[in-house]
Amino acid sequence: MDGTAKGAVVEYQILAKLPGPYGVELSTHHAFFNLAEILMYPVDMRSAAIRITFDQLPANWKIATALAADESSGFSAPNYDRLVDSPVEIGDFAESDFDRNGARYRIVVDAKTSDYDMPKLARTVRDIVQAETSWMQDQPFSTYLFIYHFPADGGGGGMEHAYSTAIDINARTLAANPDSLPEVTAHEFFHLWNVKRIRPQSLEPIDYTQENYSDALWFSEGVTNAVQEYTLLKTGMLSERAFLDHLGDRIEEIERRPAHLTQSAEESSLCAWLEKYPSYWRPDRSISYYSEGELLGYALDLGLRDASHQKASLQDVFLWLNRNYAQKAKLFVDSEGVRQAAETVSNLNLQSFFERYVAGTEAIPWNDLLRGVGLQITRTMTDTSDPGFEASRMFDMPAVVISVQPGSAAETAGLQEGDSILSINGEPAGADFDSRLATVAAGNEVRLQVKNASGTREVKFTAGTRQVLQVEIKQFENATPEQEQRRRAWLGLEGPAR
Repeated sequence: MDGTAKGAVVEYQILAKLPGPYGVELSTHHAFFNLAEILMYPVDMRSAAIRITFDQLPANWKIATALAADESSGFSAPNYDRLVDSPVEIGDFAESDFDRNGARYRIVVDAKTSDYDMPKLARTVRDIVQAETSWMQDQPFSTYLFIYHFPADGGGGGMEHAYSTAIDINARTLAANPDSLPEVTAHEFFHLWNVKRIRPQSLEPIDYTQENYSDALWFSEGVTNAVQEYTLLKTGMLSERAFLDHLGDRIEEIERRPAHLTQSAEESSLCAWLEKYPSYWRPDRSISYYSEGELLGYALDLGLRDASHQKASLQDVFLWLNRNYAQKAKLFVDSEGVRQAAETVSNLNLQSFFERYVAGTEAIPWNDLLRGVGLQITRTMTDTSDPGFEASRMFDMPAVVISVQPGSAAETAGLQEGDSILSINGEPAGADFDSRLATVAAGNEVRLQVKNASGTREVKFTAGTRQVLQVEIKQFENATPEQEQRRRAWLGLEGPAR
């Protein structure tokens, strides 16, 4: 714009109808703003201090944000980046707060009171905060905000921020799978270190106008998954058996996808922006950097512990990265920076590990790694129900068919690649679509309402069977006391074995 040397007032309208932790929504009962979705900025003033106000609020509506409140009913930030890294919840929300080690934690919830238990939610958050701040030996803030939405429709996912997080879980999903809440909470809270402060060089400076590429998402997202599971173990929200079953499931997930032979963890990270295309999720096309990175986190942890004679671990890697990068406001050099940290804390040469398993596509030698903690994996092929198609779902968008098996009942019934799945057996195909599809037994009817450019239609067919890899992790029958001790140390379990 010309003629604005003395400033200007710019008015514009935004359609606020994108629910979820990544979007903006204004309704009759609340407002949620991911400010990066709605606020412009003068390019040459991005680093300038900035102030925001919210006007014409209903009498009973409150504001929750990690931004600093000022004396004039507004909020301020030192720059644009800090402003838009601070989501805002406005409404008549429920709230539960607590203090720990001098920091104030706020929990705000926009949902029907019948859909959640606030005391239980608050206990869960407190336990996770205690576990992760203790593990990191750090609490780099004076206030932190948890924003939760439990919508009746849609809903799924979380968005990390430096001083807060926004989390959506569908109310039906929460009722059917209460573990979904501590899982996403532990993940998003740990992000306040891993990715928000322990930050790869490739993600800076942030470019709001185009994609930001990084080959370190396997670490920033995937290894965060591993720490999430360790946290749930430490807090007692996850049993040892459930953790080992989860590890087996992750190995199954990766090894069932032919792409694990051709796409590395780094390549998967770089391809993150292709996830919006359903065809990218074909099993022969891609693996998840979340899942592969999680497995690499466990593998690195086990490998460090064994080769260093239990003197170094994944926790030491994070503590070193936090001291030498986050607390000095420095950026680490992606995978090479992770390797440097791991080698420094262990006095090991890890070039082979990173070349073979991070940059390369070699299979992680699980039995070699697990032997030291008295565990082993077995692989078998087993019959399972087969719907005859593959589908992928991104965030709170409908699942999309990415492939249909030639000659399958699904193909005969007219299911097509690119179909959006609106419902399954009469129920909305929401965040729990995958688990609900998995419960359809072989020989039972599958009834889908689908939509494509030609319109909406119903597709009915009978689920078949197929053979799939099954991975089971078992404890040695003759495990030594030393193996038992190392296993419990790895899993962060205290006291004698049970």
